[in-house]
Amino acid sequence: MMAKREEELKEIRTKSTEELNEEIVDLKGELFMLRLQRSARNEFKSSEFRRMRKRIARMLTVKREREMEEGINKRLSRKLDRKWKKSIVPRPPPSLKKLQEEEAAAEAKESSA
Repeated sequence: MMAKREEELKEIRTKSTEELNEEIVDLKGELFMLRLQRSARNEFKSSEFRRMRKRIARMLTVKREREMEEGINKRLSRKLDRKWKKSIVPRPPPSLKKLQEEEAAAEAKESSA
């Protein structure tokens, strides 16, 4: 278990800050989709909540470590976070995009038959 976590941290640390930000946004979207599935009483894996939250936390930790290396204090970090959050363009999470593509392919198949 520890080795898996260490591998994940190594993988996260190799990514650039921009890539981290993109993945954080995607994972938060996925987490939102899981919450919607839970509220609609659809089938889902409850372990996914914890796994995604932990992965997001690890990414945010690595992001903060980089800020500390650059000498960015906590107050400025929060200010930058607010700017970053305002700059995020809402987009559907990858799982929803995949679902929409599958539905579009099924419709195209039905219309051509």
